[in-house]
Formats: sequence, structure tokens, C-alpha cells
Amino acid sequence: MSSLIQKVMPHHPAEDIADSVRDAPGEVFGDWEQELAHLLAFVRRRLTGDYDVDEFGFDIDLTEKLVMTALRPLAQKWFRVEVFGIEHVPAEGGALIVSNHSGTVPLDAMITALVTYDHADRFLRMLAADLIFRLPFLGELARKGGATLASHEDAERMLSRGDLVGVWPEGFKGVGKPFSERYKLQRFGRGGFVSAAVRSGVPIVPCSVVGAEEIYPLVGNIATLARRLGVPYIPITPFFPWLGPLGLVPLPSKWLIEFGAPIWTDSFPDGAADDPMLVLNVTEQVRETIQQTLHALLIRRRSVFA
Repeated sequence: MSSLIQKVMPHHPAEDIADSVRDAPGEVFGDWEQELAHLLAFVRRRLTGDYDVDEFGFDIDLTEKLVMTALRPLAQKWFRVEVFGIEHVPAEGGALIVSNHSGTVPLDAMITALVTYDHADRFLRMLAADLIFRLPFLGELARKGGATLASHEDAERMLSRGDLVGVWPEGFKGVGKPFSERYKLQRFGRGGFVSAAVRSGVPIVPCSVVGAEEIYPLVGNIATLARRLGVPYIPITPFFPWLGPLGLVPLPSKWLIEFGAPIWTDSFPDGAADDPMLVLNVTEQVRETIQQTLHALLIRRRSVFA
């Protein structure tokens, strides 16, 4: 009888309102109780020192819970990053990711590290210029986030032990080139990254990033001040320094990132790492692959901000 009464009794609108109020936090914030528990656990680990740091200063706990979490909304909502060819990133073992570099500040390196973590479930150990580690706070954060000095010794140690390592051979010449030269690769140096990969017997994976060139269009450089401060350049963009802090907000360009087919080095003859002609040829092969892929991605993107 009671079940019959329940079937014929009308559903009161107040119940719908109550249900909506009850479920609203979950719809907006997700499982906030679980997220809060994760946050408290993270804080507790930081306070008690219950976390690991490797020989290079890499802090996995901090990187996962802080760095990646902070970068993810920027990549997904602001730059709307699309990823292609992630299957070319080896699931395990040492490998060297070689990418173009641009954007006035090295956001492209950090977004690439996020992509390899989210899509390939691997941490990208970035090889960075020594200037990065001289900067207060940022240098320490970079090291905790997996970066290390761009030296042959560190690169080979990481590759030989099975790490995924990232290098940006254009260096500051790439990240600080004027907007008029966007998507034109600068020199890749002497190919030291190729020697490290060959000596370690790991594959080289070309990576092409479209989108970073437009986040801070570099139209000028305060060269005199840059020399006094000992930095490569002091950028002038259409919005910085004219708009003050607002000029530091990156433009919401559309990003495309593509990983190319690996270049396998384990079949190279003994002593190949010390053969300057072989190293130069492989360096140019990687550079040309990235340059051609950039052109193809620009055609595919069609619009800078769409």
C-alpha cells in the first residue's frame, strides 16, 4: 500500500530545489572533499619532509601536485593545446625530445613537459641554460620541476638511466628572436645533443610547437639594460612594458604540438658519437624535420587565435 501511495503522490518542486543545492558543489568543483584531502596530504608531506628528491634535485611530488596542476588550465583552456604523434614518444627507456624554441619566455618547454606527462605518462627532464638556475626562486623551482644544466654529462647520465630528456637547441636565440622571424629555426649549434643520444644509444624524437611565437610578440629589445643586467634581452612587445603587469599576460594563441617519428641511434657504428660529419648530418636531419613540420602545422592551424 505504501508503495502505491509513493507512486501516485506528486513530486514536490521543493525537493528538486533541495537536490540541486545539494549537488551544485559537486557539479562546479567536482569531488571537492577528495581534492581537499589530496591538498591536505600534500601539505602534510611538505611539512614532514616525506617526499623524495633525486640526485639532480627533481621533486616528483611537487611537480605533480603543484607545477602540473598550475600549468594544466593554461594549456587546456587558454592555449587549447592539440597534440599529435604522441605514440612516437617511447613508453619507457631513455629518449631525447628535440624541439623548436620561441615565445620570449620559455613557456613552450613547460607546456611540452605537461603534454608528455598527461599524454605519455612520462616526466620530461629539461636541459636548461645556466642563466635559469641563477634566477632567485625560479631557478630552484626549475630544478625541482625536473630541469638540469644543459651539459653533455648530465644529459648522458639521464639518458643512460632511462629518462625522457628534452632539449631546445636554439637556446635564447630561438626564444628571443623577433616576431618578424617567427617559425624560422635558428642554428642548432654543434649537435651536442646528437652526440649525447648516440653515445647513450637512445632514439631522438623531433618535436614541433606552433603557437608559442604569438604569446609575447617580440618587437624590440632594450639591449643596453640587458647587457648591464647580464641577460640575453629585455623584451619589448606590443603590450609590455606599456601596460605594466597586464602586459605580462600571454596572448591566447592556438597551440599545436607534434612529435615526429624517432631517429634510432642504437644501430650506429662504434665511435659514431665522435664522428663530426655523422653528428652534423643527424643534427640537420632533426632540424629540417622540425622546420617542415612547423610549416605543415601552420597550414593546419589556419588562424592564430581560433
